Amino acid sequence: MVKIGNIELSEFPLLLAPMEDVSDPPFRALCKEQGADVVYTEFISSEGLIRDAAKSVQKLDIYEKERPVGIQIFGAQLDSMLRAVEIVEKSNPDIIDINFGCPVKKVVSKNAGAGILRDIPLMVKLTEEMVKRTHLPVTVKTRLGWDSSTIKIVEVAERLQDVGIAAISIHGRTRVQMYKGEADWKPIAEVKNNQRMHIPVFGNGDVDSPEKAVEMRDVYGLDGAMIGRASIGYPWFFKEVKHFFETGTHLDPPTIQERVEAARRHLQMAIDWKGDKLGVFETRRHYTNYFKGIPHFKEYRTKMVTSDDAADVFAAFDEVLEKFGDHVFA
Repeated sequence: MVKIGNIELSEFPLLLAPMEDVSDPPFRALCKEQGADVVYTEFISSEGLIRDAAKSVQKLDIYEKERPVGIQIFGAQLDSMLRAVEIVEKSNPDIIDINFGCPVKKVVSKNAGAGILRDIPLMVKLTEEMVKRTHLPVTVKTRLGWDSSTIKIVEVAERLQDVGIAAISIHGRTRVQMYKGEADWKPIAEVKNNQRMHIPVFGNGDVDSPEKAVEMRDVYGLDGAMIGRASIGYPWFFKEVKHFFETGTHLDPPTIQERVEAARRHLQMAIDWKGDKLGVFETRRHYTNYFKGIPHFKEYRTKMVTSDDAADVFAAFDEVLEKFGDHVFA
């Protein structure tokens, strides 16, 4: 059994990665239903929280059915991060996660996200003070290092553990790599195999099949997998991995009806949470994967991703069900 603080999880838990404009409450709910053990919010700016910026504050919304759920924050200013912790605590998450891994330029340029990998002492100091400030378990998501010549993740993970974090998730790329090339899990395994490490070490990056999850567990010996891009528009991924763990066989992919129903629920929940305009816009990125593998689908996809009217998108779902409802996936 794996534990984050006092939170007991399964033997090899699957975590939904925090993804900007993706891991919002509607999507987290769908992933939870399909077997995600822990879900994380989109990353939230500490500066936005302390300024009471509407978008940042809205991201604090969490629901009982999601638990255990972690709220992820980022920043590089100690005072702002500590004030943000106090704001986050009021939303009563199960975990507070610190983002030391986002490679996006606008984040990195402020020394936040993966930018802090250029200043490990600051990274450790920020983490230490945040752990002291809250009663909740604090976890960290980070990358191997800034670039290939500065990878010190074994030392960094140990130092973060020593100041009190409850778990660490490591993406197997450097900041310079962004999302290019293959994720390297070997340095993550080195962190896990460090005799001094006693907290869970989760791997992240390129877990895009049940076989990859098995490899991360059995070959690299990690404590769990954090799933990101493979789940976008495909919340069934968690269920499929767990089925493979238990049986060694692949679960049949979801039917057209199941795909349409999930897409419909996702859009409706997004509209209920964000309003019509944002709900329609921010759900678009999921449709390609919801309906992946359907032949001659372009016409319907175009309707889904270009219409600003929810009624048009729901109508496109109906058309897909009517035209492809008998389609069987291989």
